[in-house]
Amino acid sequence: MVKISVVINTLNEEQNLPRVLASVRGLADEIIVVDMQSDDGTVKIAKEAGARVYEHKKTGYVEPARNFAISKATGEWILILDADEELQSSLVKKIKNIVNSPEPANYYRIPRKNLIFGKWLEHTGWWPDYNIRLFKKGKVIWNEIIHSVPLTIGEGIDLPAEEQLAIIHNNYPDLNSYLERMNRYTSIQLKLLQQDGKYHFVWRDLILRPSKEFVSRYFMNEGYKDGAHGLALSLLQAFSELILYLKAWQSEKFQPQAITIDESMPLLKKITKEINWWTAEVNIKSKDIISTLPDRIRRHFNG
Repeated sequence: MVKISVVINTLNEEQNLPRVLASVRGLADEIIVVDMQSDDGTVKIAKEAGARVYEHKKTGYVEPARNFAISKATGEWILILDADEELQSSLVKKIKNIVNSPEPANYYRIPRKNLIFGKWLEHTGWWPDYNIRLFKKGKVIWNEIIHSVPLTIGEGIDLPAEEQLAIIHNNYPDLNSYLERMNRYTSIQLKLLQQDGKYHFVWRDLILRPSKEFVSRYFMNEGYKDGAHGLALSLLQAFSELILYLKAWQSEKFQPQAITIDESMPLLKKITKEINWWTAEVNIKSKDIISTLPDRIRRHFNG
């Protein structure tokens, strides 16, 4: 039988870790836990579950520790999981079939079912949320930039975007978890934004960047179909963009930038026009041809 190594990176995950460890029983031939200096019961839980535990310095995000964790695995196949994720029995069966098939691909992208504030987000840009998680050892190398796409060798395959084949991701259980991660991630994103001195703050970004993010999430990615959750997440993602560019301004000592009403109003009108266009577009999709005539006219003049 082919040997499968499950690799998990952790930092203060005593609440989540038992769930993910239980979900890989019957699949993992070995479990590698690379801990980033937890000060709770994470390491104890991992060792009691039979995992091989290694320590890695804190980095603020997981990517820099991925390759280190993978290097400790001895299996022919690697399955990467986060501590707040878990496998369904149907996905376990699928993975077993894949690794024991005659000619499997070198790597597989697996959909994730994101649970945010207790609800599966099927829209808002959160589904199918494909990630490379299953691969032959040596065929995937992680880029150490936050939220970056790993480097791959050879052919890859996407599993079908079906709920039963998705990794369950217990993403944001509450508002505090979102805000804590947002604050940490935006500080990291700021360093990337300003590297090589290519970016300097301009006040227009406080209007354009958050509004673009909201329109993308709520309209283009159909966040409105996720109800209040979709609206909340679209606004929070826009707020995250606002915080990022406010931090950029803060890093430049909040240098004053004059703004006249003649400069700001065209931007606000542009945003209003774009929202009106998308509102008409959504109405057109949900109604018959005759009843959408007023919306088609409105969309034409807002195009």
